[in-house]
Amino acid sequence: MANSWKRIVLVGFLAVCLSFAPVDCDEGTILLELKKSFRDVDNVLYDWTDSSSSDCCVWRGVTCDNVTFNVVALNLSNLNLDGEISPAIGQLKALISMDLSFNELYGDIPFSISKLKQLENLILKNNQLIGPIPSTLSQIPNLKIFDVRNNSLSGSIPENIGNCTAFQVLSLQSNRFSGQIPSVIGLMQALAVLDLSGNMLSGTIPPILGNLTYTEKLNVANNHLEGRIPDNLSSCTNLNSLNLSSNNLKGPIPIELSRIGNLDTLDLSNNRISGHMPSSIGDLEHLLKLNLSNNDLTGFIPAEFGNLRSVMDIDLSNNHLSGPIPQELGQLQNVFLLKLENNSISGDVMSLASCLSLTLLNVSYNNLAGYIPTGNNFSRFSPDSFLGNPGLCGYWLKSSCYARRPSDRVTISKAAILGIALGGLVILLMILIAVWRPHNQKPFIEGTLDKPVCYKPPKLVILNMNMALHVYEDIMRMTENLSEKYIIGYGASSTVYKCVLKNCKPVAVKKLYSHYPHCLKEFETELETVGSIKHRNLVSLQGYSLSPSGNLLFYDYMENGSLWDLLHGTYTKKKKLDWETRLSIAFGAAQGLAYLHHDCSPRIIHRDVKSSNILLDKDYEAHLTDFGIAKSLCASKTHTSTYVIGTIGYIDPEYARTSRLTEKSDVYSYGVVLLELLTGKKAIDNESNLHHLILTKAANNAVMDTVDPEISKHAKTSEK
Repeated sequence: MANSWKRIVLVGFLAVCLSFAPVDCDEGTILLELKKSFRDVDNVLYDWTDSSSSDCCVWRGVTCDNVTFNVVALNLSNLNLDGEISPAIGQLKALISMDLSFNELYGDIPFSISKLKQLENLILKNNQLIGPIPSTLSQIPNLKIFDVRNNSLSGSIPENIGNCTAFQVLSLQSNRFSGQIPSVIGLMQALAVLDLSGNMLSGTIPPILGNLTYTEKLNVANNHLEGRIPDNLSSCTNLNSLNLSSNNLKGPIPIELSRIGNLDTLDLSNNRISGHMPSSIGDLEHLLKLNLSNNDLTGFIPAEFGNLRSVMDIDLSNNHLSGPIPQELGQLQNVFLLKLENNSISGDVMSLASCLSLTLLNVSYNNLAGYIPTGNNFSRFSPDSFLGNPGLCGYWLKSSCYARRPSDRVTISKAAILGIALGGLVILLMILIAVWRPHNQKPFIEGTLDKPVCYKPPKLVILNMNMALHVYEDIMRMTENLSEKYIIGYGASSTVYKCVLKNCKPVAVKKLYSHYPHCLKEFETELETVGSIKHRNLVSLQGYSLSPSGNLLFYDYMENGSLWDLLHGTYTKKKKLDWETRLSIAFGAAQGLAYLHHDCSPRIIHRDVKSSNILLDKDYEAHLTDFGIAKSLCASKTHTSTYVIGTIGYIDPEYARTSRLTEKSDVYSYGVVLLELLTGKKAIDNESNLHHLILTKAANNAVMDTVDPEISKHAKTSEK
């Protein structure tokens, strides 16, 4: 009896142990069957072997459950695999996630995928797959992410896809799907991303899509959709991005869209939308991008658009708009791009001179008139921005505002002729008085009666011994009155020159574009404070000279220019930065910023942290510049404390919305610089925002796709 009891315990113990044993035998065989269907160009699956000692749970791209040792995840993304997906994949019954993206896979999506009842993530994007979406896809009850973008899939979107109520991401963009958008998609209450763009879908936008109250991104651009924009899309209150562009939509813009309070992107371009632009669009306080171009819109630009304080891009080009450019648009201190070309807009462009962040402007082919400013943001625009406006004149168009064409006829009234005659008589009388006036009178000069008036050069204030014994004339002589051949860089607010001092040491001379500071005493006090700040990761202010003839700041000279130049500059300025150098630059900039935030008294908020304000010495050590004076410079231009200071692409969105500035705003900007270092991409490039790009990639678990190729190999090695 005792022996029997022991045998029962032993058998039970063995059963428990066996239940935790690896099951590579069965699942390893399935994976090897899958491998046979691929052409492994680079032999990346070399460890997938059928040897007796091989454990499939340690094979590349395979993840097993720690208890059952069943395969639960398969990640073969970006391995240059070629071939079809074997139907054997349907036998991996415990599979939860499968990612075969960024390969050269072709053929159909196997119907056997419907057997994967535990599957939650199915990512097949960026391949060459063809055929329809399996109608059995709806049999996978827990499927949350279905991403097949950038393939050649065709056919209609299955009606029963509405049974996939767990869907959170449905990305079908850039395929060849046709037919209508199934109304049942409006029943997928968990959807966060719905992207059907870049297909051949037709019919209307189902009004039931307004039920997608949790959806954050809705994109049906580049299809053949028609009809009106459904009013009840306004019920999608969590939408951040609504893109209906490049379709055949018609009718007015629903005023109800202004209820989508979180909207940051509204793109209705390239349709046949008509009517007036709703003034209620001005209520979208979080809007960053507004594109209504290439439609049939009429009427005036609403003055309420001046309330879009966060907006960066506005494109209203190629419509039938009329009336003037609203003065209220001058309040848009964050707008980076403004396109109004090919309309019938009248009036002048003076209000846009207040949009200090405006970098890309096009108002060509309208009915604008008047003078084109040359200062502030207008110094960045090309003459092409103003073509086709016969009434515009000024420096940019090389035409005088008083010049007339030979064919112009001038009509002068009798009253004008009389006025001219009287004016001529007055001038003649003044000339006669001047001739008869005695010439022995000495002009009165305030302050002295016996000394001749001489030109007095501006005062040069020395803050660093490196510039000792120098005067203003020395600087002018050494730079040949700031000749162009000494220019080493341009900024949004200054031109920078190189000047070699008497001691043979160079300094950077920054000539500010702004006028003489409004509050000169306060500005000088600010400069004195900045000059007293010393840290190895901050660029020292060595001196300054302020006068109506020019405002000059003198800084340490940095041999390797700015981080922006090295990452994005011309071919001659760009340099391949290795991983260690990038880390060192990031660390140095952080040290400088931390010193400003925590060790200065009072604490200093930089306000404009960006890659062009991180300079590099001969050893590529980072030094922050332009700290401590941004507020004073901008105050001298605007006389207002609510002006949002910074550079588009780096500005903290919270600061842009509220104008409340803290050290966290600098940290956000520094984070964008880190993204530049990691990706090699600009913060803003061709209207693309780096921050938004990374967020999109993160949502699709594809952040590593953005890493700069110069460092990606090292990064992958470090991961291992």
